[in-house]
Amino acid sequence: MALPVVVRAAGTLLWRDGPDSGPEVAVVHRPRYDDWSFPKGKIDKGEHMLRAAVRETEEETGIVPRLGRRLPTSTYPVRERTKQVYYWAARPVAESAFTPNDEVDELAWLPPAEAESRLSYRHDIDLLHEFLRGPLNTAPFVILRHASAGEKLEWREADELRPLDAAGRAEAAGLTALLRSYGPARLVSSATARCLESVLPYARLVRKPISTEAAFTVGATSPGRAVERLLSLAADGIPTIVSTHGEVVSELVTGLCREMGEKIPDDPSLRKSEFWVAHLAAGQMAALERHSPKTLAPTSVTR
Repeated sequence: MALPVVVRAAGTLLWRDGPDSGPEVAVVHRPRYDDWSFPKGKIDKGEHMLRAAVRETEEETGIVPRLGRRLPTSTYPVRERTKQVYYWAARPVAESAFTPNDEVDELAWLPPAEAESRLSYRHDIDLLHEFLRGPLNTAPFVILRHASAGEKLEWREADELRPLDAAGRAEAAGLTALLRSYGPARLVSSATARCLESVLPYARLVRKPISTEAAFTVGATSPGRAVERLLSLAADGIPTIVSTHGEVVSELVTGLCREMGEKIPDDPSLRKSEFWVAHLAAGQMAALERHSPKTLAPTSVTR
């Protein structure tokens, strides 16, 4: 018996502040199906879902989105196939004039009640309701384990000077586009070459400085000190990326979840170049997701 074919796609529930202090959401009309839905599209072969969500939104609306909290995955039948769509709430960071095309010929910004009346499918209405239940405005807080840096036992010089190897440099380049999906962020790193180099391509792209922090540096910190510093950074609501070591990642994720009263993931650790993203709002965690540049879908998601 043949397994069902699953078509994977990614998209956004794009929103902005409306004129009456409430949100407006973007819905698009597809002439091929004569329906109204949220921006989305198929994930290309080898494409990461985060990049697909950003790319498809820009292609369909002319808007570059900054991804916010993860929303539930929509799964529904399409003829003999099953379609699975990964969604994020998102806000515009750059916008060009909408240009109608064969795929999408109309874009409308609507208050939620009007959007609900316009949407063609129940799963999109359910997605809208879920979006409205959670905090709308969230700030991403990323905990990143540095990329591949060769074998520690083979390095004969000072440990803080151990650089990324060829695989790690490729991973750092791949991380750049994924981290950029969440918009520009404050960069805080362990004071070691491998952690700094893991975020250097991203720092150059978004033109942000990197601050080094002893509290996240192996050999210069303790679990309690690392968690205390992490919580102080998380408290100000500024989008942040912390580049650190596998030895402290689990403590950081556990401490952040415990502080915010959220369930601690069964495995809070990370492999090299993987990262957790906590979406924070007013001292609360709205969502937590885990990504790897090597894995096209999230390996773990909690809410």
